[in-house]
Amino acid sequence: MVYRFTIISNEVDDFVREIKIDADATFYDFHKIILSSCHYADNQITSFFICDEQWEPQQEVVLEDMGTTLSEEELYVMKSTRLSELLEEEEQRLVYIFDTLSERMFFIELTEISYSAQQEEPVCSRKRGEAPQQCLEIEDVLNKDVAKQSIEMNEDFYGSEGFEDEEFDPEGFEISEGNPYE
Repeated sequence: MVYRFTIISNEVDDFVREIKIDADATFYDFHKIILSSCHYADNQITSFFICDEQWEPQQEVVLEDMGTTLSEEELYVMKSTRLSELLEEEEQRLVYIFDTLSERMFFIELTEISYSAQQEEPVCSRKRGEAPQQCLEIEDVLNKDVAKQSIEMNEDFYGSEGFEDEEFDPEGFEISEGNPYE
């Protein structure tokens, strides 16, 4: 069984990649062909999210198990999770986070399942447009964060009305002098 995925970007209008990959391939195989089709280096922390129809994340597939999972949900790791384990029907949606620090991603849809076909190696069967830059420069990230903060600073936050300096009790934090390990 072969899956055909269509990948688009919200940053570059004419960017499209179409990937054909065997359903028994792993998410890691899928990750590698996406990187290859975009000429990206394999030096970033990435992840997939299986999404609902409104692109809301439902399940994460991580590149590496960092041992930080606090939830009771099952942890899916790219190298040990087959596509067919989590993807079963056409029009399923995913996002692929390729720049974690800037929260940049590709939007992916499972556009076709060929039940009688097999695909030895994943291939990029259609390629249009240039991929967005893999990682933003630090100045771009800072400018994006500053713009976001200026918008947030102009908005009232919950409880900002009626807040009085006298209500703040510094003794409530139990800050003590000296050795904190005593």
